[in-house]
Amino acid sequence: MSISSEMNYALKMLQYMRAGARVNSRVKLEVTWTEGGETYKAEGFTVDIGPNGCMAIVPQGFAVGQKLRLKNAGNQKEAEATLIWRGHESRTGWELGLELVDAPADFWGVEF
Repeated sequence: MSISSEMNYALKMLQYMRAGARVNSRVKLEVTWTEGGETYKAEGFTVDIGPNGCMAIVPQGFAVGQKLRLKNAGNQKEAEATLIWRGHESRTGWELGLELVDAPADFWGVEF
């Protein structure tokens, strides 16, 4: 990774970390994405949520910048998201920092 890429990544992560109130909450998610004209799906869960996104654990690693579709399994609401941070891989999956794009205000079913 180039120094420029690392700096852009660090700045984006700082913006995500300061994006507003966050609540520890485990919400089941369905993540879908398109690759090579095929649509794929994985199930995961959040660690924390906020009005602008979440940190989730998903058993699939993605590249930073990847566009994904999230479905909140609790209320069936859907939203587009962008992967802005990828952390470590654990037994249950990858830590992913996801930024919601034009999500409905009630996507999480929680008021912030």
